[in-house]
Amino acid sequence: MSRPTRQEKYKFLVDFGEHIPQTIADEPPPLGDGAGPSPERLLAAAMANCLCASLVFAIDKFRGDPGRVSATATWETGRNENNRLRVTHVKVDIALGAKPEELPHLDRALAQFEEFCTVSQSVRAGIPFAVSVRASDGRLLK
Repeated sequence: MSRPTRQEKYKFLVDFGEHIPQTIADEPPPLGDGAGPSPERLLAAAMANCLCASLVFAIDKFRGDPGRVSATATWETGRNENNRLRVTHVKVDIALGAKPEELPHLDRALAQFEEFCTVSQSVRAGIPFAVSVRASDGRLLK
């Protein structure tokens, strides 16, 4: 569960549930104040985090230790045919802490780790989703 609640302008307090710290998400200026990551940043971070965890899992399957794994996620936005802004491309660069020569069967881990990533593979496939909108009194508006 994720529960964003508007604080002001485009700034939302995001509640992830019990035992997980809340965070602020905000649009960059001029819409928002940039008080937290934008939804695009959160999407790119989720993809990068999932890919890193999947790579650690794949390497661990062959009893390797990748050491400190880090990633840089960048994205591009563009306008679609209806002139609406969309994320058009995400690039994730992952860095291993361990030397490749120290990791058994690294070639096999590299060949399969992306398939373990729930987030990036879901984005790649195009995630079906449903949206509803309710009035403050609970009436379903959409």
